[in-house]
Amino acid sequence: MRLGLISDTHIPEAGPQLPEQIWRVFENVDLILHAGDMHIIGVLDWLEEIAPVVAVRGNGDAADPWNKNRPGVPDDPRVHGTTILDYEGFSLGLAHAFPTIDEAPWSTHESTMTRLFDQQVDVVVCGDTHVERIYQDGSLFLVNPGSPTLPHNLTDRLGTVGILELNRGFPPSAEIIDLGSP
Repeated sequence: MRLGLISDTHIPEAGPQLPEQIWRVFENVDLILHAGDMHIIGVLDWLEEIAPVVAVRGNGDAADPWNKNRPGVPDDPRVHGTTILDYEGFSLGLAHAFPTIDEAPWSTHESTMTRLFDQQVDVVVCGDTHVERIYQDGSLFLVNPGSPTLPHNLTDRLGTVGILELNRGFPPSAEIIDLGSP
């Protein structure tokens, strides 16, 4: 199974629409996972033109009465607080933020999984930091695709998305794709 990974799109704050390069990169994915901070539900509608979408709310997806660029993401069956998906024999946890032990040394991966998902999972897809990362430590395989619109919280440049491959009987594999590369 081939999954497109995206997070922290921040539309319309980061621009009026998603970068067109996303359609090319996600062309052959089976499913798209959005790890939060969409800011408008239209982001999922656009992505659904490519493939089915599952998303989680980010800290910026609540309505902000002081910021017209953050109208809030309404209730929608595609959007969850956190969620667990099962594909190809893997349990996949989708959350907006998942601090690893090098970022939060007072915690453990196991306690973070239990807090977020009520169980251990094989793969975690998250966002929040706007910094792309593939991280493996013991049994944890984590992918943060970064942000396609505000990479490393910078403006005026294209960012990143990810591709996750899950094949029964093989370890998961992931790739970060820089949308600004030819």
